[in-house]
Amino acid sequence: MPPRLNIPPVTRVVLVVLLLQSVLSAAVRYRQWSAHSEIVVEWLTLIPQLSLFYPWTFLSATLVENNIFTLGIALLTLYHGGKYLERAWSSREFAKFLLVASLIPNTLTFLVLVTLFTITRNEDWTLMTIAGTIPLQISFLVAFSQLVPAHTVTLFRGVLSMRVPRFPLIYIGVVTILSITPLLTSASLLLAIFGLLASWTYLRFYKTVFPDLDSSQPTSLRGDASETFAFAEFFPGPLKPFVAAITDQIFNLLVAMRICTPFSQADISAAAQGGNFVQRSGHGGVRAEAERRRALALKVLDQRLHAATAGSSSAGRSQSNPPSQPSGPTISTQPQPNTQAAMTSQPNTVLGETNYNPDQDHIEKGDD
Repeated sequence: MPPRLNIPPVTRVVLVVLLLQSVLSAAVRYRQWSAHSEIVVEWLTLIPQLSLFYPWTFLSATLVENNIFTLGIALLTLYHGGKYLERAWSSREFAKFLLVASLIPNTLTFLVLVTLFTITRNEDWTLMTIAGTIPLQISFLVAFSQLVPAHTVTLFRGVLSMRVPRFPLIYIGVVTILSITPLLTSASLLLAIFGLLASWTYLRFYKTVFPDLDSSQPTSLRGDASETFAFAEFFPGPLKPFVAAITDQIFNLLVAMRICTPFSQADISAAAQGGNFVQRSGHGGVRAEAERRRALALKVLDQRLHAATAGSSSAGRSQSNPPSQPSGPTISTQPQPNTQAAMTSQPNTVLGETNYNPDQDHIEKGDD
């Protein structure tokens, strides 16, 4: 029996769409290829001057790669990163994250290219192709920095070790170098920068988080107020104070413009407790969240059973007092005066009595 690929639904759809659109774009460019002109697919990729009549390209351009090298990297990134994040967050939250990480960087890059054209009057800016999974790839690195901030990756048999939050800036450096080559365009650097900013802002301030079972925080908390996910954590130690000072000023400006909201005391206390959220769990994997959901279901079931037991006990107390006469059957025996006298003097000890009164038993023991 061939091995079965267990891929979550959203990740599976994204992989299929990426492969189909990339092959379609390559086929169109191959058929219309000319040595004297550059072929673009304006109805599939985002081109500022040509794609205004195709608004879906603001989203579809993210899942189009123009060469086999970047396509292979994109497929590996979406396969492994998508499986991890979708199982850690749920399909719905992962789909929302993909939408934010795709639409916002493409839109901002589009606006920057139009602005550069307005300043320089150079049409090359508006004819530049905006496409590729670069914003998704750097967004995955940002998400991993939130889920496993203390994890260290060791490369080359221990020669090089670095924490996960260092990878987004390294990725931007690699994209900067490759944008000089024919593999990537100049728009790729803008996509990487805006992808970092958009994904971090969404995870920091807007994404819904779920408290752990032992936490008393409400389920409507949003964002991540922990210090380990501050924007300065992406930078080396000597640069952190300067970056923190700048980002604090930007944050205060965004709060004044009502774009961001300051963290409440509940958010700060929840982040200070550490490990109280499903997405910030120590393991950060599927098994930990499955255990939490199972424990949550058991907790709800236990509460319902206690409520049902309390209701039945209160109903039993509201019933009428038990009869004073013995409930057992009448037994005819030979006359035994001593036994009859004892039974007459103590009617509560007759065989068949089922009532038990703790208070009465305590009083009788006191009298003895």
